[in-house]
Amino acid sequence: MGIHKAVLAYSGGLDTSIILKWLIETYGCEVIAFAADLGQGEELDGLEAKAKATGAVKARIEDLREEFVRDFVFPAFRANAIYEGQYLLGTSIARPLIAKRQIEIAREEGADAVSHGATGKGNDQVRFELTYMALDPSIKVIAPWREWDLKSRTALVEFARKHNIPVPVTQEKPYSSDRNLLHISYEGGILEDPWLEPEAKMFTLTVAPQDAPDQPEVVEIEFERGDPVAVNGERLTPADLLQRLNELGGTHGIGRVDMVESRFVGMKSRGVYETPGGTILRKAHMAVESITMDREVMHLRDCLIPQYARMVYNGFWYAPEMRLLQSTMDMAQENVYGTARLKLYKGNCQVTGRKSDRSLYQTSFATFEEDEVYQQNDATGFIRLQGLRLRIESLVRG
Repeated sequence: MGIHKAVLAYSGGLDTSIILKWLIETYGCEVIAFAADLGQGEELDGLEAKAKATGAVKARIEDLREEFVRDFVFPAFRANAIYEGQYLLGTSIARPLIAKRQIEIAREEGADAVSHGATGKGNDQVRFELTYMALDPSIKVIAPWREWDLKSRTALVEFARKHNIPVPVTQEKPYSSDRNLLHISYEGGILEDPWLEPEAKMFTLTVAPQDAPDQPEVVEIEFERGDPVAVNGERLTPADLLQRLNELGGTHGIGRVDMVESRFVGMKSRGVYETPGGTILRKAHMAVESITMDREVMHLRDCLIPQYARMVYNGFWYAPEMRLLQSTMDMAQENVYGTARLKLYKGNCQVTGRKSDRSLYQTSFATFEEDEVYQQNDATGFIRLQGLRLRIESLVRG
């Protein structure tokens, strides 16, 4: 392919550590290792030194936490996006940002190729490469898992040992993980058996619900146009707000999911997720929507959520139909201002109150007591008209 310089989406994990060395040996090119700080915490410690020790000519670790939450997580949560009823898209929503910044770095550094560590069986290869195509169709893409003869994680570990590359996969951690501010995911290894319960020590962000505090904690979250802006009255930046909710949710064992999902490439895969802050945020958002969003707008928007979630999951973040859907989702949020109150207790997140200056809920109409604004006998004609087609169909059927 005549590659001169490549930008590698680098995490320092098993796959990308081997890929860095493999790119140099296979293509004879310079490699720039790029790591996006999306909230991995200590996982980024020593990453620059490790990349350079493995052969990278440069390592760029960039703090994208605010952009990640503001421009990717919050738009998805304005849409209440959830995949197959359980997955809050923590990995899916991160990939288009990483790939976007990869393309920008390639332009800044004069690189002619980009590379990623996604396997030929997974969703991430699609998410990365669809973004590359949308933002720079001329860039060359190297997908090592679809090229090399290293066909298993065992072979990768052997390659690493041969080249003296330290790798994080051990007998004590026989699975892979992916972490950012929205969640942490676990898959592969011992988790490939969907009947096997994950070990308690695997979980990172949340305590086991049975070990959570014996007293519930109340939290209030304020929204403006569908975005959270404050927790317990304190206004926070997007990244700080999500981190605050992660801490609260983690303390109370909230946000664990163990599911078998349908990958875009056709197979099913078992994934275990921790999404403490996101779980609280979605419930709070829906509570404020319940009193501020018009019924027909809500019902129409809700019909679009599965399609929106599939597009995020499948990697079409930069597709034209996604722009159309996002505009629709955002327009539906124009009146979503207010505050939700939730009680956190041993893995549960229960809405206990919601209020808004723009509330469509009016006690004078909804009350079961005597009122002067609603004529109950108006319902007679309403019901007769709603049932007319049913009466006609019944008469014809005999």
